[in-house]
Amino acid sequence: MRLEHLLAALKQPPLHIYGSDPLPEHTDILGLAYDSRKAAPGYLFIAVPGVHTDGRRFVSDAAQRGAVVALGAPLEDPTDLPIPYIEVADVRAALADLACAFYDYPAQQLCTIGVTGTDGKTTTSNIISTLFDAAGHNTGLMTTANFKLNGQEWANSTRQSTLEALEIQEFLRKMLDMQATHAVIESTSHGLELHRVRGCAFDVGVVTNITHEHLDFHKTLDAYRRAKARLFEMLDPSQDKGKGYRKVAILNRDDSSYEVLKPYCQVPILDYGIDTPAAVRAVDLNLQASRTAFRVILPDAECQIDTPLIGRFNVSNCLAAIATAYSQGISLEIIAHTLATIKGVPGRMEHIDEGQPFSVIVDYAHTADSLHKVLSILRPVTQGKLMVVFGSAGERDVQKRPIMGSVAAQMSDFFVITDEDPRDEDRESILRDIAAGSIQAGKQEGKDFLCIADRREAISAAFERAQHSDTVLLAGKGHEQSIIIGREKLPWDDRQVAREELRPYVQ
Repeated sequence: MRLEHLLAALKQPPLHIYGSDPLPEHTDILGLAYDSRKAAPGYLFIAVPGVHTDGRRFVSDAAQRGAVVALGAPLEDPTDLPIPYIEVADVRAALADLACAFYDYPAQQLCTIGVTGTDGKTTTSNIISTLFDAAGHNTGLMTTANFKLNGQEWANSTRQSTLEALEIQEFLRKMLDMQATHAVIESTSHGLELHRVRGCAFDVGVVTNITHEHLDFHKTLDAYRRAKARLFEMLDPSQDKGKGYRKVAILNRDDSSYEVLKPYCQVPILDYGIDTPAAVRAVDLNLQASRTAFRVILPDAECQIDTPLIGRFNVSNCLAAIATAYSQGISLEIIAHTLATIKGVPGRMEHIDEGQPFSVIVDYAHTADSLHKVLSILRPVTQGKLMVVFGSAGERDVQKRPIMGSVAAQMSDFFVITDEDPRDEDRESILRDIAAGSIQAGKQEGKDFLCIADRREAISAAFERAQHSDTVLLAGKGHEQSIIIGREKLPWDDRQVAREELRPYVQ
C-alpha cells in the first residue's frame, strides 16, 4: 500500500515529519511492524511506547532491517535519523488506524461482537462462538485462552488477552479471506484503553461483570469502568454494514455495571439477569456438581436449558451468550441443543484425574470475585476439605492481594499462597501482601495456610495434605503455558505440573 494512502487513514494528522523533505509519499509500504525485530525491507515501523522500554529506541534497528519510514511520539532530538520519522500525538491510535487501512478494513464486512468484563469473558466468548457456529455461521474467535477459525482451534500462547491492533486486524482479514461472517473478540480494559480494538466496528457489545481488578493500570475503579464503557461507545447506530446485523448492547442487569454502562449505549439494550427483572432471565436454577439446569425466559419465548457448564456464574455467562445469539435471530431450539452438549474452556474448572483419591481442579480465577465464585461452587460438592493454591501477579493490582487472602481464609479449609507471575516484583513481598488479608481474617500461617513462592512446591505441599474426598483447587493460571519470573517467560502449565505431582498418589 502507498504510504500516502496509509497516512490518509490517520484520524489525527501527523504533528511533524523529519528526515525527508518532501516525504516520499508514493513509497510502497510492504508491511507494518511495532517490534523492530519483525521489520523487513519496505516496512513502516511504528515506535510504540511500552512499560519497560520505548519503541523510539529501536528506530535504527528497524532501519537496519530494511524499514523505510518510522512513526512515533515526538522526539527530543530529531537529528541523525536513519529514515524519515513521522511524529504523531497518539501512537497507539495511529497504529490501529494504519492496521485497519493496511488490511483494508475487514471489520466493515464482518459482524463483530466484543465481550468485556472482569470475569467470564473467555467462557462467554466461547459460548457465543459455539452458538453462532451451530446456527450455520462461520465464526472466528479471539480470547485469552484460544483462537478459532474455519473449524480449527488453537491455544493463545501470547499471554495477551487482547492482541495488539496490528494482529487483530490481520486476524480479521484472515477471517474474511476464509469466508467467516462473524468475529467474537474478547475486549479487555487494556485493549479498550490502548486502542487495540479501535477500528473493529463492533455491532454487538457484551459485558459479563465489573469488579475490582487492574487498578495498577487504571488507578481507580471509576477509570476501570470507564475503560470498559468504551466498548459500548463504539457501537455506532449510524453505521450500517448492509448485511442485516443488529446493533445491540448486552448488559448484565444483576451487576452494578448496568447503571454505569447504560448512559454510554446509543443502540438498543438487551439486558439479562437472574436476580432482577430482565429481558433475558434465568429462573428455576438447578445447580449440580456435574450439570446445570434452568429455564430461560425471553421477550417472546422461553425454554428449558440443561448444560454441562457448572455453577451460578456460568448461568450468567450462558445468559449473556443466549442474549447475543437471540439478538441476531438464532432460534431457541438451536441455543438449547447446543448448550446441552457444549464443552468447557481449557483451564476453566478443568478436572485433573490421574486416579488420585482426591479431586483436583484447575481454574483461571485470579481476582477476589472469581476466586470466591469458584470456591462457592466447590464447597457444596466437596465432602472433605476444600483446599486452594493461588497467588497474585506482580506489577499488577496491589489492592486486590489482601482481599484474595481474605477470600481464601473464609472459603477454604487450607490454602497455599504462591507465585502467579511475580515479574520484577519481590516474590516474598507479594505473598506477604496476600497473607496479610488472611491473617486479618483470623487465620494462622503454618496452621491454616502456607506461603511457598515456588509454585511446583506449593502444589506438591497441597497434595501432601489432601485426603480422600478432599478437593484441591489450583487457581490463577488456568490455560496459561508460561510463568513470568523477572523478565523471563518460563514454560509452565498447571495441568501438566499437577499430573506430574499426582503420580505418587495414583491408586
